Amino acid sequence: MAITTQSQPFCFALSLLGILHFFIFFFLSQATTHYLIHRDSPLSPFYDPKTTPSDRFHSAFQRSWNRVNSFKHAGANPNNGNSLAPMTGGGGEYLMKIFIGTPPVEVIAIVDTGSDLIWTQCLPCIKCHNQPTPIFDPRNSRSYSTLPCRSTFCNSRYVQYPRCDRNSICWYGYSYFDGSHTEGNLASETFTLGTQNPITLPNTLFGCSHNTGGTFISSESGLIGLGRGKLSLLSQFGIKKMSYCLVPRTMKSTSKIIFGEDSVVSGPEVVTTPFVTTATSNHYLITLEALSVGEERIEFANQVGIEGNVAIDSGTTYTFLPSGLYDGLVSALENTIRAQRVSDPYGVLRLCYQTTADRIRFPIITAHFKGGDVRLQPVNTFSWMREDVACLTMVPSNVTFYGNLAQTNFWVGYDLEAGTVSFKPTDCSL
Repeated sequence: MAITTQSQPFCFALSLLGILHFFIFFFLSQATTHYLIHRDSPLSPFYDPKTTPSDRFHSAFQRSWNRVNSFKHAGANPNNGNSLAPMTGGGGEYLMKIFIGTPPVEVIAIVDTGSDLIWTQCLPCIKCHNQPTPIFDPRNSRSYSTLPCRSTFCNSRYVQYPRCDRNSICWYGYSYFDGSHTEGNLASETFTLGTQNPITLPNTLFGCSHNTGGTFISSESGLIGLGRGKLSLLSQFGIKKMSYCLVPRTMKSTSKIIFGEDSVVSGPEVVTTPFVTTATSNHYLITLEALSVGEERIEFANQVGIEGNVAIDSGTTYTFLPSGLYDGLVSALENTIRAQRVSDPYGVLRLCYQTTADRIRFPIITAHFKGGDVRLQPVNTFSWMREDVACLTMVPSNVTFYGNLAQTNFWVGYDLEAGTVSFKPTDCSL
């Protein structure tokens, strides 16, 4: 059912919809675990055995860099050729299978805490990129409804660059610094999560993308926004708690995501930090006070005391740090690691060593967040670019992101009521 103007029958319909969403939230709270697959995992439909692990890692860096550039330049005019907007288009790395429509059609979508809009490619296509499942055709669904321009959500407070077509249907458009883009109409549809004990979510607002393309949108069907904005999956269904456990990208096992009360992260090893709410960002902004290597502590240069200085993001692979903090970290690591420093074979990462796994022990890097310290293991901070070359997976940038490599093998819990993010070290493959 499309959103219309607030007439009396519509208010009654909204009340019924609110009741329905209450029951949906109840069932989500009791739901079983949903599973995620890393984009580069051997279990992924996008896995290409012809590419090397370092090739896939380099591609992940390019997607992350393009994504971070989009946040650095957010707010540019979408029509000027160098435009972009703060919304992911393919930098995400973990995938979830969902079903859209009546009858349901399978979609493989990126799970992204760094954006809000849920979207998938739709027919008819102006331009669509390849995807492993059939492109969704709304003409075949009994539950599909377009969103009219007069609806509340056809507004720049909720989507970037909304516009009306000649049929008074609301359209959105996003473009990016590297030329990638997605464009389509807003609509409501029935979504289904899970295959065992599936959960049906009717009247879900999403973007039906008819025009996608560019360098960092590759083969995914779409995206599930789990940010804090009004159009995210969490906001639409009143979900206040969520957690996930991400396995490292090379492992042949699935990651997990849980919604509702069963997702609470607890125990003696849990570190909890508050996230900061601002009027201009729907990101989960947390406060990083310093990093340390052994006894050497590197303060967040020129940012001490500033709240919400880093965004935690499941859709960004690498961790991006301000130059001062990054340089201090590199200096501390150079004083600790006894191996020959070499260049990254791909010319991307800054700190690399020529060695082998049996000859080196990388140090623990501790992230000092407001509220507690998170000890990052080598799997969170270094990666092998070749059999004999390992590189630090943190890079300097003008904006700061805590990426999904740093989050692997942690239960990461989001509590929107308490306004906190929690970390618990875990073997996520179990």
